[in-house]
Amino acid sequence: MATLFTGGAVVTMDPRLGDLARGDVLVTGETIAAVGPDLREHPAAAGATVVDTTGRIVAPGFVDTHRHAWQAQMRRTIPDVLDLGAYVTSTLAEVAPAYTPHDMYVGTRLAALTALDAGITTMLDFSHNSRSAAHSDAAVRALAGTGIRGVHASMGPHFGTWDRQWPADLTRLRAELPDRVSLRLAALATAEIAGPELAYGPELAAVARDLDVEVSVDAVFGVPSSEAVLAWERQGLLGPRLTLIHATGLTPDAWRAIGESGTRISLAPTSDTQLGLETGIPAIDEALAVGVRPGLSIDVEVALASDMFTQMRVLLAVQRMRAVGGSAPRITTRDVLGFATLYGAETAGLGAVTGSLTPGKQADLLVVEAEAVNTMPLNDAVGTLVLGADPRNVSTVLVGGRTVKSEGRLVGVDLGELRREVTASRDAIVSAVAS
Repeated sequence: MATLFTGGAVVTMDPRLGDLARGDVLVTGETIAAVGPDLREHPAAAGATVVDTTGRIVAPGFVDTHRHAWQAQMRRTIPDVLDLGAYVTSTLAEVAPAYTPHDMYVGTRLAALTALDAGITTMLDFSHNSRSAAHSDAAVRALAGTGIRGVHASMGPHFGTWDRQWPADLTRLRAELPDRVSLRLAALATAEIAGPELAYGPELAAVARDLDVEVSVDAVFGVPSSEAVLAWERQGLLGPRLTLIHATGLTPDAWRAIGESGTRISLAPTSDTQLGLETGIPAIDEALAVGVRPGLSIDVEVALASDMFTQMRVLLAVQRMRAVGGSAPRITTRDVLGFATLYGAETAGLGAVTGSLTPGKQADLLVVEAEAVNTMPLNDAVGTLVLGADPRNVSTVLVGGRTVKSEGRLVGVDLGELRREVTASRDAIVSAVAS
């Protein structure tokens, strides 16, 4: 079955294809078959469903490279949290131990549906509340059920009792992965917060190597993490199959090691600035200076916004503010859109699969209204995506050729039932914490 999106502005994020002020995108099955100015006579377009995208923008789906999805029913419970310590104490030490496998399912499903609604077609779920095999299974089942391209990055919890099944349980998880869900090992940079069991090093690196999975490391901050990075360099543990999250306040020598090894970076612009993580400044200039183009991420919805538009704008504003009178060149709207799509996919280990409207890649795309009151008139498609649009303008979303949002509504989602399930889970968790 084929679908032809025709007549709209096309932002491919593929440097070989460029953008089209008016063009077509042809989807056949799960993949992008062609992109061009007029594909009506393309052989694969015969009998295709035609979608008129006049007055709209067709673009790659966004890629969220790090979100703690299980927390979603507790979103904005600590909107004015003072710092990382307060978040750790409230959410990880007090709330996380109260989660049942059902709560893991509800939170992860809500986060994934929210992502899809906002045009995020790939989400790396840094699932660091894996208290049992059932908790992990619930998180994976939630990702698969929404239709998002999910990456389940599994890690044991920071605090409280748990089954100690991690990381051994990763072998079973990898063997049972559903379609469109992949697996990563998740860890922390150092033993400062939760002890050595969760800290990345030779032992966990060996687990990932034996399973042939990539690794995401969270809480990469300051001098202790810089020392860890240099230790990993000596141990041969850096490289493009490793993603470091945040990377704020690292030393120049640590950045040298990251750049020389091709290690990936996931930035969390609103998290760094609002929670004041280490320097409080997203490490975009440091990453670019060593040749790393990072991905972007949402991080914790308990205190932060849920969409990629916000991440792009915060990063753009902060970097350009710092560039005034400084030595770093100013980044552009196309740069941050690339971080949210193409380079985000590479950071998540899915660069060959998604992140651009490249023929042969999976058809993960979104259609954005460009004639709404907040986006009209369409003068610059990239500028509109980064500076003008927001989730309400995302009218259509496809993941692997499957439509998951159409005419502004999530497909097959009963919002009333979702609301009841989310509220009941939230109330049960609050009651358990209070008891």
